[in-house]
Amino acid sequence: MEFLYGKQDWRTFERGEENCYLMTNGLGGFSSLSMIGSCSRNDQAVLMACLHSPNHRYNMVHRLEEVLTKGETVLHLSSQDDQCHEKRESGYLYQIRFSYEDYPQWAYLVDGVEIIRTIAMMQGKNTVGVTYEIRNRSDEPVTLRVFPHLQFVPKGVRMSRNQSFTFEEVSPRQNAFSEAARNVTAGSSSVGENPQSVVRISSNGQHLYFRTNGTWEKTIPRFCETLYYAFDARDGKMELGRTAVGHVVSYTVGAGRMDTLEIIYGLDANSPSMPEILAGLKAYRRYWRERAGLQDETARDLCAAASQFISYRASTARQTILAGFPFFEDWGRDTMIALLGCCLSTRQFHVAESILRTFMIYCRKGLMPNLFPEGKDAPGYNTVDAALLFIIAVYEYFCRTQDRVFVESAYPVMADIIDWYEKGTDYGIHMDADGLIMAGQGLDQVTWMDVRVGEILPTPRHGKPVEINAYWYNALRIMDLFGREYPENNKNYGVMAQRAAESFRRLFWNEEVGALRDVISEAANGNHVRITGSAAEDIGAFGGSGAFPGPDDQIRCNQIWAVSLPFSILSPVQEKAVVETVFRKLYTPYGLRTLDPADRQFRPFYGGAQLDRDLAYHQGTVWTFPLGGYYLAYLKVSGYSDEAKQYVRQQLRSIEAALREGCVGQLPEIYDGQNPISSKGCFAQAWSVGEILRVYECLENH
Repeated sequence: MEFLYGKQDWRTFERGEENCYLMTNGLGGFSSLSMIGSCSRNDQAVLMACLHSPNHRYNMVHRLEEVLTKGETVLHLSSQDDQCHEKRESGYLYQIRFSYEDYPQWAYLVDGVEIIRTIAMMQGKNTVGVTYEIRNRSDEPVTLRVFPHLQFVPKGVRMSRNQSFTFEEVSPRQNAFSEAARNVTAGSSSVGENPQSVVRISSNGQHLYFRTNGTWEKTIPRFCETLYYAFDARDGKMELGRTAVGHVVSYTVGAGRMDTLEIIYGLDANSPSMPEILAGLKAYRRYWRERAGLQDETARDLCAAASQFISYRASTARQTILAGFPFFEDWGRDTMIALLGCCLSTRQFHVAESILRTFMIYCRKGLMPNLFPEGKDAPGYNTVDAALLFIIAVYEYFCRTQDRVFVESAYPVMADIIDWYEKGTDYGIHMDADGLIMAGQGLDQVTWMDVRVGEILPTPRHGKPVEINAYWYNALRIMDLFGREYPENNKNYGVMAQRAAESFRRLFWNEEVGALRDVISEAANGNHVRITGSAAEDIGAFGGSGAFPGPDDQIRCNQIWAVSLPFSILSPVQEKAVVETVFRKLYTPYGLRTLDPADRQFRPFYGGAQLDRDLAYHQGTVWTFPLGGYYLAYLKVSGYSDEAKQYVRQQLRSIEAALREGCVGQLPEIYDGQNPISSKGCFAQAWSVGEILRVYECLENH
């Protein structure tokens, strides 16, 4: 699907910065600018290269300043805000169109001159191509000058005023462009006709190469000190940026002529032409759209979106899933959740197997890494759910592939996970006397609601979290199923599962509200809840003690996974009640609230300083990825009826709208809890895309 926008979408500069594009290269590098071509965030760039996949990112070419000269008229085509807004570049006033399908394009119209800018990133390389197709229908020549703003610093780091840049012209290319480049525009008179020099730019120990069919020259070095990032200012981050300009690329097109300027930037001196970059990018995304076999156009767009999170990891020499752009790395929990949709629903089974085998290698004491090693750093294992989600992912992989060879290799790892969880492992993770899993101790936050601010735990969930025990029950059922093919295993997983289910229903079910308690909690921050009635009797029956002051009755979205998972831990009546309660209390068209708005701890707005954001992160903020679990649960309790499927399809129309807002063609991390009208957090989030993809897959294939 082509996402098309017109001038009404950027009535003001501020509106023009609300949307952006994203292209990734499968190495951790990416390209992202706003719909009007500006950087509204410090973490945006024309070329954010990744020097060591997938997390060592350098902001190389931050933005492009573009100046058009026609006679006495000199104006900016580029747009960029400045701290005092007095030096704001306002090229958006001449912009007539923005479109995105596989790559972004901008169209401008100035006094009879049409200019189409295209940016494309090469898959598997830290290379970006930029073209300007100039149709000069005026009666005098025009000159376009492009001033690349460079940084050459790690992502998120402000460059030094003392940073210097050198430019060295290396030997000219003998075959500057392929035949495809010569034909990039009918009637072109200069693209590809002359050999081109390759220029190496060096700074801060890094090197970048560029070549162009335009005229380039070094300029008097200038630092732009006060680039203003509106979205960083909103979130209390680094709101001002610094860039360096040291060269300019110029191109003149005569009256009545049409021609194309091309500039290629990359870490490799031997970069391909723009047509080759475009062809590779389109083929890659077409493969992802078609491989899944899904018919819905939005689902196919989500398949292409899923491809942007798949990256090579150098430290493991295998594939991984990056949690979100532009901020996040690859995390174990996020990977296991995102894998189901981003890899299995898209039928990228070889990618899923590669990722799962990586986790098998790094399993320690029954735990899967939440952070992978970088350099000499050891993996981080502070997650209770990644290992259980791994078992569920193996099961889902097997259901689609019937790959018994892989399951046989994974089975010892899965058995080891169960053993460690039963006897106890790090972070207070262990099976209690009632057969349920406890997790968390001290200041360790080990579920996905993991924010910690100093010694403040905004969402303390030490004890028995509801979704963790739903995962545990499903893992036991899966092991019981797989274990029947391994007679040497003498552990009765079925008995363990039954015991966990009985305890789960007794302790978590809240008959009064028709919902599940979020956690059977330890004393945390002095918040004791008095236990009465059957819940108190149940805790005592299973060896409970004063360590459990009471069940946490907050209405949270975590309970939905007790319904949506493959194996039901609740009765059908209870499952329907959970779905209805979640809908009434937490549902929005763009995600589920993390806390009931009626709760006194509910925070309606996400934004401001880091502390304010962290305190709101799981206290009402809407997250997109649990919405997938809700729809899957709704379909399940409705018997996958045609009526239920039609209802869900209608509800998903909101997702089509969400793909047009924020990062075009992507789904975000979060929205405000009270009024979710604009995306926040990461503008592209892997598990958001993956979980919604699973819903589309279910609608078409169940």
